[in-house]
Amino acid sequence: MPDLVSSRERIVPTGIHTIMDSFAYESSASLDLPTQLETARAAGDSSPARERSIVLRRLLLLADVVSAGLGGLLTSLVFGLGLSTGLLLTVAVMSGSVMLGFFFGLYNDGGLRGWASGLSDAPRMLVAALLLSWPVFGVAALANLEHAALVALVATTATASIDSLARSLSRGWVHRVTPLRQRTVIVGSGMVAEKIVQRLERHDEFGLEAIGLVDDEVHALHGVDLPKLGSLDQLHAVLDAYDVDRVIIAFSRATHDQLLSCIRVCRDHRVAVDVVPRLFELLDGARSLSQIGGLPMLSIGAPPLSTFSRAAKRVLDIVISAVALIVLSPLLLGVAILIKLDSRGPVLFKQVRAGRGATPFKLLKFRSMYRDAEERKAQYEQQNEANDGVMFKIKRDPRITRIGRVLRRTSLDELPQLINVLLGDMSLVGPRPLILSESEHAAQTWHARRLDLRPGMTGLWQVSGRSDLPFQEMVRFDYQYVAGWSLARDLEILLATFPVVLSGRGAY
Repeated sequence: MPDLVSSRERIVPTGIHTIMDSFAYESSASLDLPTQLETARAAGDSSPARERSIVLRRLLLLADVVSAGLGGLLTSLVFGLGLSTGLLLTVAVMSGSVMLGFFFGLYNDGGLRGWASGLSDAPRMLVAALLLSWPVFGVAALANLEHAALVALVATTATASIDSLARSLSRGWVHRVTPLRQRTVIVGSGMVAEKIVQRLERHDEFGLEAIGLVDDEVHALHGVDLPKLGSLDQLHAVLDAYDVDRVIIAFSRATHDQLLSCIRVCRDHRVAVDVVPRLFELLDGARSLSQIGGLPMLSIGAPPLSTFSRAAKRVLDIVISAVALIVLSPLLLGVAILIKLDSRGPVLFKQVRAGRGATPFKLLKFRSMYRDAEERKAQYEQQNEANDGVMFKIKRDPRITRIGRVLRRTSLDELPQLINVLLGDMSLVGPRPLILSESEHAAQTWHARRLDLRPGMTGLWQVSGRSDLPFQEMVRFDYQYVAGWSLARDLEILLATFPVVLSGRGAY
């Protein structure tokens, strides 16, 4: 085991105050976080996890206050309200917004998921916005404003719209603040530990930084370079020496008693613990934690693939794809013209893919490669960056046209798939549509479950890494999606797709 004292001096970053002094806040008196956090640490009643929560809560509160103020001001300008009336309306919107935010728990980070994304807050924000309209309507009515209901509607809609953007910007900002990242130790090694580290590197929005492994027998991690910090019996010293904020327990050859001891050590050190359950690949359908005689039981319901569920999913596909095709028709026409001007060949690229029940269909995309791309594929085999033995991927593929590179980066090349969705060949959300040669490699019995639903324009694979995912991991995501499918999950994936597409991660 390395010299823990000297290791700590080398690895532990400087205090959070050294970087957080650069934070720009509107109100330095009430939001002087660097000083407050440093004072809390000196008193021994703070931690990076608590500091993260403090920063995020105050930023969300600031976002709500500013959004409500802008919403009230905008409404006053639209309806030409006087200074006193406009001020009264703005105060009502601001106070109501903040009170409802506290009531619905919109200032709680909700753990890792709440820190990474505000999607889980969306239903509560919608209900809060609906409730906010009533006191605003009351104030407008007491002020004898004409069209009081319309005033309340505009004020609430404007506030909610601005607030959604402000909260997203707040989260995006704190994700980039290095001192707020949690220093994470992986207990265990091997395939599962490797997957955990890769996911943490790929999804930095969770704010976890893997610094090393703790295990008695460390197995090699392919493509991951993490040092062994100590054995299981030395975990308590590792937590102190490396200033650890979180421990993730992966599969290990440790005994049951050893793992329980590790959890107790973490609790004694006030370090957060996450346990990756065995059979984790099959637990995506888990919805609740029950108890039988005091014994916790992870309840996994049967996959909800009833006739009614399929019909509801199909109706959602038809409505959204039809509306999207109509609204986006000018954009589709413009892209088609650019493709024709950029290179010779057809506007659309058609390729046979494996659909629901392995039924083949022709997938439509905007052509992003030169028309002889398939013939030239053999000469670039040596440059294939996919190490899964199945897929062919080159980040800077020379066969891609100039406009094609932009289309792929922005995912605009996939918009013609809305026609596939409307025709019933695909769904908005579903497993990845594999070409036939790739589908043959997914021949294991449990792989076939991914074909129970139509392939999708987006899916769990899309929001979890896109082209950066190896083939076997992508198939595993497809299985998890089908096994735990629900309409609510589809809507969540659709919402999560937009920031992924805008970021351009994994798109090439």
